[in-house]
Amino acid sequence: MAVAFGDLLYFLPTKRRRSLLSNLHHCFPEKTEAERREIGRTSCRRTVEMALFVLVSPHYSLEQLLERFTLDPDFERTIDQNAENPEPAIIVVPHLCLMESLTLLPALSKTVPQVGTIYRPLKQAPLEDWVLRTRQRFGMRLLSRKEGFAEAIQMAREKKAVTILFDQNAGNIGALSTFMGRVCSSTELPGMLAARFKARVGAVWTERTGFWRGVIRLEELSKVRESVDGIFMANDWLEKKLRTDTGFQNDWLWLHDRWRTQDQWDRRLQLKHRRNSLEDELYWRGWDKIPKGTRIWVRLPNWLGDVIMAMPLLRAIRQGRPDAEITLLARKQFKPLLEAFPVGDRLITLPDKGSAGERAFFKGLALEYPDTQILLTNSFRGDREAKRIGAPQRFGILRKGKPRPFLTHHWELPTDFDEATVHQTELWRQFLAEFGLNKKPDFAPFKADELGGDFKVPAGGRQTIGLICGTENEPAKRWPVEQWRALIEQFPEEHFTLFGTKNDRAITDQVAESFASQSVLNRAGETNLIEYASELLSCRVLVTNDTGGMHLANALGVPVIVVFGPTNPIRTGPCFDGPKVLLQPPGCAPTGGGDISQVTPEKVAEALRELLKEAPTNA
Repeated sequence: MAVAFGDLLYFLPTKRRRSLLSNLHHCFPEKTEAERREIGRTSCRRTVEMALFVLVSPHYSLEQLLERFTLDPDFERTIDQNAENPEPAIIVVPHLCLMESLTLLPALSKTVPQVGTIYRPLKQAPLEDWVLRTRQRFGMRLLSRKEGFAEAIQMAREKKAVTILFDQNAGNIGALSTFMGRVCSSTELPGMLAARFKARVGAVWTERTGFWRGVIRLEELSKVRESVDGIFMANDWLEKKLRTDTGFQNDWLWLHDRWRTQDQWDRRLQLKHRRNSLEDELYWRGWDKIPKGTRIWVRLPNWLGDVIMAMPLLRAIRQGRPDAEITLLARKQFKPLLEAFPVGDRLITLPDKGSAGERAFFKGLALEYPDTQILLTNSFRGDREAKRIGAPQRFGILRKGKPRPFLTHHWELPTDFDEATVHQTELWRQFLAEFGLNKKPDFAPFKADELGGDFKVPAGGRQTIGLICGTENEPAKRWPVEQWRALIEQFPEEHFTLFGTKNDRAITDQVAESFASQSVLNRAGETNLIEYASELLSCRVLVTNDTGGMHLANALGVPVIVVFGPTNPIRTGPCFDGPKVLLQPPGCAPTGGGDISQVTPEKVAEALRELLKEAPTNA
């Protein structure tokens, strides 16, 4: 029966099943999916075994139970030694499938001290009465949490034993710590009692030897000096057991979500708790930083400029959740750039729409069990992909008339919110604040020594003036060719470099025509994205249309002059704290809508002269 019902519990496509497999994937990433699933299936069977034992064992006599459960000889010797020289004992009990058998402890040894167990009382009187009768019939004493811990304190004072079912889901009354590399909330009670009464501390569990059969064992832990030591010691002991002992792996109740702390949707992007012991744990364990066990995935936008404008928020998320592994999902053309910029821990490049293997690709991502996915896109396709990946929390912005049924939570754009008057980064900040982000976006430009991947700082420092004459889309955003040429002519002693994509080459060829290559170097279409970014650092100043390269240069701290026309500098202007001048046509509204050709070369030249006075010539 336990096998059949356990398999049913395992195979039913419920949230519990995903939680089970997610827990195992987080804790044992080195194992194969098949190995993890085998542990999960066995754990489900053992969970049913435990439930049946709770129901049936009250009908067994003591003699029948003693035939099934024995006391480890080493445990018995420890009890006898403690009887000769009594000391208070704090016993921590892990959530294993036969933990109910521990009510037999007083009957298994003649010299065991009186044992009290702290438990959470049930609201239903008949069930509460049944629990008390069945669990106390062999001498175990139940100590209600509802009535405080006075009884437990008195028993410790009288040098008796207090057992505590310790877990990693103590909610607001616990202390933030880590377990199996993930932040959790652990009960402080064992450590508090042990430190106060200088008690011996031990872990007790039933090692399963067969169906409803086992040996009760004890492993003594170190003395506790501070109450938080009890948390770290108990969690560390259980971690080592789970990592090395297959019996523990199979018997632990993986269906329970032990890490349900700091995961409330409205506080997901901050690490805040009434009692935060993480700094103490870093010292206790000798760690440099908190393990990144929380999996936050971010679906980045599809345009280069938007990707750059999202980077200050990615920095803020990292600061708010130092325990998070931030995985970026992005179009494949951004791969070298995102590998260079330190804004994520991992990068997943997405397949093209309708490409071969797309379904299998997202099925594979679902087996990585992310905890939360943030969508900076607003498309049905992106939402559907997120649903297929299956993170239990999927956050996005909801606009009127654009339903997003595949999200689990959303920030609804206020009806009086005028997007034309708010920068894109600020819009995202308000969206993420709904989910707990309380760190400010970091607008400091990236330093060259921060960048990795294939990024290379150009030799020779900043010796050129850069020009981006094209745009990826919308021809109305392009300053006319003749005006670019007129600008160059006003600086005969300067060197210019033209940047852009292959699609911009027709424009840059016209701009560069008849100028000597020593004066105007045309690099459009001759660089990949990371080379493009690297070469922007050779610019003393960059003059540009409203395009992705402008945002990239601004993120690198290159001074920029941006010529706007129909587009909105308030919403999509450069956001990093580098030198910048934004130019619009005469009489144009601050939110854009003007004719870009009305910006004169003289106006741009004036701004360029001013920036060149302060522009650095070294990298």
